[in-house]
Amino acid sequence: MTTTSSILKLAAAVASSVYVLAQVAKIVRQGQNPRLTKLPPTSRGVESLVGNTPLIEIKSLSKLTGCRIYAKLELCNPAGSAKDRVALAIIRENEKSGKLTPHHGDIIFEGTSGSTGISFALLSNALGYHTHICLPDDTSDEKIKLLASLGAIIEPVKPASIVDPEQYVNAARARASAINDDQSDPRNAVFADQFENDFNWRVHYNTTGPEIWTQMQGRIDCFITGSGTGGTIAGVGRYLKEQDASVRVILADPQGSGLANRVNHGVMYDTVEKEGTRRRHQVDTLVEGIGLNRLTWNFQQGEKYIDSAVRVSDDQALKMARFLCENDGLFWGSSAAINCVAAVQTALTLGPGHQIVVVACDSGARHLSKFWAHAARLPADISLQDIV
Repeated sequence: MTTTSSILKLAAAVASSVYVLAQVAKIVRQGQNPRLTKLPPTSRGVESLVGNTPLIEIKSLSKLTGCRIYAKLELCNPAGSAKDRVALAIIRENEKSGKLTPHHGDIIFEGTSGSTGISFALLSNALGYHTHICLPDDTSDEKIKLLASLGAIIEPVKPASIVDPEQYVNAARARASAINDDQSDPRNAVFADQFENDFNWRVHYNTTGPEIWTQMQGRIDCFITGSGTGGTIAGVGRYLKEQDASVRVILADPQGSGLANRVNHGVMYDTVEKEGTRRRHQVDTLVEGIGLNRLTWNFQQGEKYIDSAVRVSDDQALKMARFLCENDGLFWGSSAAINCVAAVQTALTLGPGHQIVVVACDSGARHLSKFWAHAARLPADISLQDIV
């Protein structure tokens, strides 16, 4: 019996080896490298690269907090931010409704502090449209130069609150209406309206949320991100809560914004933060892209899923950006830095052993002349204690 068993095992081993060798030979005949077989297949057009972004662990933050802190790399989208998802969704929906037709000279208008405009400009070039971007005239030089390089029409306006008819969002809406009202102009004009457009939060619910849940294999304790339009936190937060009600959704909010106060205390602002009384279009902070003193449609779709908010100062954000660059080689923008400060504070509050995911919104390359002009002056040996 022993001899028979040994022979059978030997035969199985030989058969297995023959199978493996046959597969290797097949790969060699096809001219393939076995190490490269996991590469994705070729895709058609840059728009096919939107979404399915990587998720990585931020090693330094995990080590120092005892929690596992991960980042969803939305900066890996083709135009460099999560706004690619929103821009593509809005374009596709307007194509379905007949409001946009490729290569007919149709034009997309948007009011943005930068990243959404860049996404629309790149994707419009790929899909056959033109882009007109209204933005605050104190937007970082990098974003303005990139928009110009992509061929967008750029219209800087003075920073103002949403009650001002020439605030950048209102200006974009007015410019689109002017074209559509002109019977002699054959072009269609679409105002993207990212802050109030329902497709914004829905694309994150349908794509970003499921991606994070799958990449984390359903093991996630906290999801943390900021809110500009509110689409990301609304869509992802809602999706994750529907998978597991115990997942905590936490807003990371910059100084000067009223959203943290809204989440934690139910009051949007105090008298000095009320829209219409502040100098700036957004909030008094170096941070671009997140923080508001009004409730958008998209934020309201996710507000009930947000458990709490963490207020982060410019000083904390600058130090975190510098810390991540020096310790992890992660050169990120201001929104990502805000999210990471909130993640560390959350980790220290919850204690070791939790799984936390933040969004890495865009690269520091878009913030060189403004946010990083300050962060680069900080010492390289910043500790986590210096930040929180």
